[in-house]
Amino acid sequence: MPELLLPGIAATRVETPRLTQQVLHADGVEPAGPGEAVLFVHGNVSSSLFWQQPLLALAETGRMRALAVDLRGYGDTDPLPIDATRGMRDWAEDLAALIEVLRLDRVHLVGWSMGGGVVLQYLLDAPDRVASVALVAPVSPYGFGGTAGPDGVPLSEDGAGSGGGAANPEFVAALAAGDTTADSPTSPRSVLRAFYVAPGSLPLDPHLEDVFVASMNSTRTGVDHYPGDAVAVETWPGTAPGRRGVLNTFAPTVFDVSGIVDLPVKPPVLWIRGDADQIISDTSVFDLAFLGSVGAVPGWPGAETCPPQPMVTQTRAVLDRYAATGGAYREVVLPGVGHSPHVERPQEFAVALLEHLDVPAEAPANLT
Repeated sequence: MPELLLPGIAATRVETPRLTQQVLHADGVEPAGPGEAVLFVHGNVSSSLFWQQPLLALAETGRMRALAVDLRGYGDTDPLPIDATRGMRDWAEDLAALIEVLRLDRVHLVGWSMGGGVVLQYLLDAPDRVASVALVAPVSPYGFGGTAGPDGVPLSEDGAGSGGGAANPEFVAALAAGDTTADSPTSPRSVLRAFYVAPGSLPLDPHLEDVFVASMNSTRTGVDHYPGDAVAVETWPGTAPGRRGVLNTFAPTVFDVSGIVDLPVKPPVLWIRGDADQIISDTSVFDLAFLGSVGAVPGWPGAETCPPQPMVTQTRAVLDRYAATGGAYREVVLPGVGHSPHVERPQEFAVALLEHLDVPAEAPANLT
């Protein structure tokens, strides 16, 4: 583990009543103590190691304590099973336990991809503890797969098209084997290069790329972790969510955080994303409905029955309602950037985040 930490970053394991969680922070910074802190929450098939550059950027300012946590089943946090019938609440309640043990009064939450769903679930559960929210290429408020339109209308009662059966089995096998090569298009390194960052973007620093691949390979695999179990159904594409593991927490049958629009007090939100994101998109190449629409998955029943999920449109619709009911959000779109703005444009990401922390959003804005 020490060889994966950038100079100036330290790791601390924090025991809570729920599980022991690993937290990254700047050298010389004590994770525990009263006051406010920025807490970074990673996405799927990753870990806190992806947040090291933002941690260092915040540490240089000296203004606010910055921490990044490994979620259960990732990195060096305990690999407890994930009960997908609770949506993302296992992770959100783990965060709550960590925040309590660290004695943090309020937190500025930063969630990437799946982590965006986790921090919005925490916001719903404990809004008085949240100072602000930053969503980095976040999963839709209605999850991943199986919904249509800006309001996230479920396509079927069984959630077909979402859940553990949507994973690529070759990618899962590569993770389980700890593959560090680029020999296959489904190896973690190849997926990092093709989808975590925008194709054609500047290559990653070789050491950083090795760190990120190791982070991806820290993902626990199996029915209790990634991808989870699945149920065979007659509804196209023939797979529906099970009850265990990561991808089933995204299912529309169990996950919906659009209720943030009804919170009586709404902390400011920053939404930052790349315009070349292929993972979270209105045409996501990981959405079985979109893949069916382009002929990559056979038997697609057509757009009336199973349209691709408009993930970005759904997020914008919820945030527009959030703003219309007393909240505020700012949308920052980085051109030529894929799914990882904090990795691809670390300086621009840090500037946007620091502006968000210093001056909360007052009105929706789209900066390109």
